[in-house]
Amino acid sequence: MQQIGPGAQPTRFAKLRASFWLSAVWSVLVPTVFFVTMEWIHRGTLGGDFWSARVQPHPWGFIFEWLFLVLLYVFISQLSGLHWLATLLTGIISNVPGTVTYFKLEMRGEPFLPWDITQVGDFAGVAGKVELDIQPTMLWTLAIFLVLLAASCFLRMPYRKETRWRWRIGSAAVSGFLWCLLVFGVYLNASMCEFFGIYSDMWMQDRYYKNYGVITGFMTNLQVLDIEAPENYSEKSVLELAARVEETAETAKPLYKESYAATADAPEQRPNIIFVMNESFWDASRLEGISYDRELTPNLTALKNEAAYGYCYTPSFGGGTCDVEFEALTGFSVEHLPAGSKPYQQHVTHDMFSLPQYLRAQGYDTLAVHGYYRKFWSRNTAYPYLGFNEFIAAEDFVNPHTRRGFISDAAMTQRIIEEYEARDGGAPLFIHAVTMQNHTTYDASRYAADELVKITEHPGLSTQTLSQLQDFATGVYEADAALGALVDYFRNVDEPTIIVFWGDHFNPVGKGYELFEKTGYIEKGDTGSPDLHRTDLMIWSNYGGASIDLGTIAAYDISPVMMDLYGLEKPLLFEYLTDSLSVMRARTRGVTVETDGSFSEEMTEVQRQCYDGHWLLQYDLMFGKPYLEDYTPQE
Repeated sequence: MQQIGPGAQPTRFAKLRASFWLSAVWSVLVPTVFFVTMEWIHRGTLGGDFWSARVQPHPWGFIFEWLFLVLLYVFISQLSGLHWLATLLTGIISNVPGTVTYFKLEMRGEPFLPWDITQVGDFAGVAGKVELDIQPTMLWTLAIFLVLLAASCFLRMPYRKETRWRWRIGSAAVSGFLWCLLVFGVYLNASMCEFFGIYSDMWMQDRYYKNYGVITGFMTNLQVLDIEAPENYSEKSVLELAARVEETAETAKPLYKESYAATADAPEQRPNIIFVMNESFWDASRLEGISYDRELTPNLTALKNEAAYGYCYTPSFGGGTCDVEFEALTGFSVEHLPAGSKPYQQHVTHDMFSLPQYLRAQGYDTLAVHGYYRKFWSRNTAYPYLGFNEFIAAEDFVNPHTRRGFISDAAMTQRIIEEYEARDGGAPLFIHAVTMQNHTTYDASRYAADELVKITEHPGLSTQTLSQLQDFATGVYEADAALGALVDYFRNVDEPTIIVFWGDHFNPVGKGYELFEKTGYIEKGDTGSPDLHRTDLMIWSNYGGASIDLGTIAAYDISPVMMDLYGLEKPLLFEYLTDSLSVMRARTRGVTVETDGSFSEEMTEVQRQCYDGHWLLQYDLMFGKPYLEDYTPQE
């Protein structure tokens, strides 16, 4: 019989001790590696100013991010008893947000935000049309992830059978409790975040994520899912402001002395109104050092002699079309809402004030036309709440003319004309049209070679950028042609008609920001430049033909300015916004557009009062009682 020596028990404990330390080290090593790879993907590099300008000034943001992953790993591994499962889930939970943040920053200038989860269906709708460049950091991370996952399959829990469950449940309970304490006690607690030096930066989410990390940025953004009322919100404050607005409006003169409203004896009060928000439209002729084989916007240029022309300061870059149209249709500003949130999906869930809602009450027929699917950005549910009687989407077009895989701008113009001609009765018509032809992503192969706008001169742009610019410029040229056809038709219509045309946002064109940097449109590295938010805007009518320089106005001022130009009776919010234009032209994404067109990040005291008053009225109409519905103008 074999004798069991006195050294057998210590050997067993030695193995358990070694296994325990291996498991403990692994439980810290894996989340630490994923913490590094997540930030590596997000930033593209961990060199430069990462440690000196990000980690050292804001250490707690990164410490909490690391703890988040460590505690999560321990909880999963102890609860399941499987290191490979903890490695798999922790790797996904860390690196997927890092990857999404990278691509969102490249495409739209904003990181991965909590409310993006509700937009997965919308992204899937265009994913096949978007080209994503896989980065070396992502490939290296994938390789590291697979190695760690494979190694973790051979790692076992270090507990004796008789005490295994007790230790595992205890460890899972402690780690789970600490993880919840971190989430609810710090991440979702604004005062604790500030105690640890984590200060919200809702206006510049890209900077916020760079300063505090992807997970810290994402989790702390959950604090703003609930909209807080302005501090002074009450029936008394709303009605007092309404009375002041009404009093000011009684003596107010038109903003532009050359406008139809300023020169007509009795301005027309019920014109047809057509909004055309053109996908990604801005006049690429603005870029210095680039020449084309034709004029890109001959119709827009000619119309400047008989229309109001300027720039729309848009809240979006690289996407977020619904934010721009939400502002234009309502007069509300997304600046007052959590950065990156999508009003159509999160807030337009009941009847809400808007231009079409107001016009419908004045006897207008209200129609929305979109060259893409009706569920995109939840327009199918939002539009009825905004007062549209009817919504025509891509599903309603029969064999439409297409360009680049989308319904063409020419087809959109034709549909607008058809809907105008098919009206029943004599009610004036409001049409809001949203085009799709020039949607990202760009490549010269999307047009036949003989249809492309050719670039005859450029400042050393890469082949990739030149190819994409040809595609984009061709889209601009054809959008301008569609605008010309629309104006030509309504020029010969007897009924008074106003056409408002603007671009929703800029898109990246080519390799990074090379196009904008090499042409001097922005300074190198200045990816947040306000100039990347100024799209072309034109307001024309077939009954008032003065040339007017609008300057730069916010997207939320498009409707008030249109009504002011033509002397249309404005709702109270629009009266307020019109009056505020004498103080500032926009306050969007942390940028103030001054009355002279210059930009600043700060606001004066008077500008702050205008800004706060806007939020007071907007909150009342979007989330409040609303008291304005019961407001009766004073005699």
